Amino acid sequence: MLNKIDTEIAFVQNALNLRARRHEILAANIANSDTPNYKARDLDFAAALNSAMGAQGGPLKLARTDGGHLDGAGAATAGGHVKFRSSVQPSLDGNTVDPDVERAHFTENALQYQFLLDRAASTFKRMGQALGAQQ
Repeated sequence: MLNKIDTEIAFVQNALNLRARRHEILAANIANSDTPNYKARDLDFAAALNSAMGAQGGPLKLARTDGGHLDGAGAATAGGHVKFRSSVQPSLDGNTVDPDVERAHFTENALQYQFLLDRAASTFKRMGQALGAQQ
């Protein structure tokens, strides 16, 4: 039972971290929509989440190659899952950001982030109800 709760919380935590990282990437795209030669980037969310959850379904374990490195416990990083997005119509200055596309992705990501927050709240509410029933 506790393993299922731990897996659920780890999933939501990793997904929230990755959604926040994608938000940063999309915001950078919007902010650089007028920057010459800026290439739009995006996060391959599914691949990053699979990597963050690891093969066993738990959090990603990072290798520490030096004593000064942080252990990275519980940190879901985007790593190599940030990719350049192909442009439908690049501008003459080489910029591949389409502000309308970026705003649509930004809004979708915000909705997904809110869904994950609601899922976390629901999980903790169910846990509280289960503990309350035990008393």
